[in-house]
Amino acid sequence: MTKYGYQAINKLGKVINGVIEAETEDEALISIKSQGLTIIEIKQQNLLTQDINIEIGGWPSPRDLSVMCRQFVSMNKAGVTIIETLRMLYEQTENKRLKEALREVRLGIEKGDTLAQALSAHPKVFPSIMINMVAAGEASGTLHIAMERVSTQLERSSHTRSLVKKAMIYPIAVLIIAIIISIVMLVKVIPSYEDMFSQLGTDLPWITKFYVFLSDSLIAHWLLVVIAVIAAVVGISAFAKTDLGKHFFGKIALQLPIIKNLVIKSASSQMARTMGTLMGSGVSLVEATNIVADIMGNVYFKEALKQAAEQVSIGMPLSRPLEDCGMFPPMVYHMLRIGEESGNTEEMLDKLADYYDEEVEMAVQSLMAAMEPMIIVVLAVVVGGLVAACMAPMLTMYQALDTM
Repeated sequence: MTKYGYQAINKLGKVINGVIEAETEDEALISIKSQGLTIIEIKQQNLLTQDINIEIGGWPSPRDLSVMCRQFVSMNKAGVTIIETLRMLYEQTENKRLKEALREVRLGIEKGDTLAQALSAHPKVFPSIMINMVAAGEASGTLHIAMERVSTQLERSSHTRSLVKKAMIYPIAVLIIAIIISIVMLVKVIPSYEDMFSQLGTDLPWITKFYVFLSDSLIAHWLLVVIAVIAAVVGISAFAKTDLGKHFFGKIALQLPIIKNLVIKSASSQMARTMGTLMGSGVSLVEATNIVADIMGNVYFKEALKQAAEQVSIGMPLSRPLEDCGMFPPMVYHMLRIGEESGNTEEMLDKLADYYDEEVEMAVQSLMAAMEPMIIVVLAVVVGGLVAACMAPMLTMYQALDTM
């Protein structure tokens, strides 16, 4: 495939620039014209003229997808066709990956695919929950309702993630500052005391000797230290992706008192919100349970829901396997059982999601309150040790001067 850069005028009279891949220039022209564009210029790109496509974190965020779904619903309610809606969304979208995916989705629909089929060709851009809900909405003739539910789901998920990330910003920032201060002290400040005391002919205190040893080691072998840190980060990341690593870190998350509460409540909120959204869009309970299992972050919740889906498929109510697995709080399966008995499962799931959304916010606040004293203790140990290493030789020097 060859890349062609083009300049064209859209239906609104706006001049736009773009890049398209095609086997020949004629195919590129046909594809561009099919988008309703009037071509001004088209050129084959080479290494010097082609766009440099370097994107850091370029995949669309849940917020990007939520906004797209809201716009889709508005246009769909206004009577705009799906193809025209996708074309308008393509022109409005700023994220390059999402923009390109929307263009290909529109081309897929023009070839005869359903919207869900066209979306499923881009699993890295569009999440499985969105694809399944769109498929259910198309089958039931309630596509706009399904997209609206997707938007709400993505907004709530984005809000929950932002809360957790916000809770981690403070300790991470403090940790980075502590590391920077420690390195500066070890590399610049501590060695000066060694030179001073060698001139006075006085021994350094033990704590200063310890930090001098760390300083000399860091200066002499800094490259090995950097390589070791990088190797450790890469190794831990690779291990975390293995089945053993997922179980190891998943178990730690469920056993650490400081984060256990947040992990369980976040999982309960995500399960209830997603399950209620899927069932409200017409997705079967078994399929919805499997979809929810796939998006769970902790492998133990994932396995529990996969087993629950198997038991639901043979006629067991969902509340029973959720109770038997012991992963979810009693309120989850008790309210779910009430919903199953009264025929209001979706409503109960929505109420559960609202409740645990509030619980997640409270858990984040509790986590922040618990981490503040821990951070102070860590800083006291790190900075206090360095200060002691600096002050101890000064006291020793004063005592030596007094005896002279």
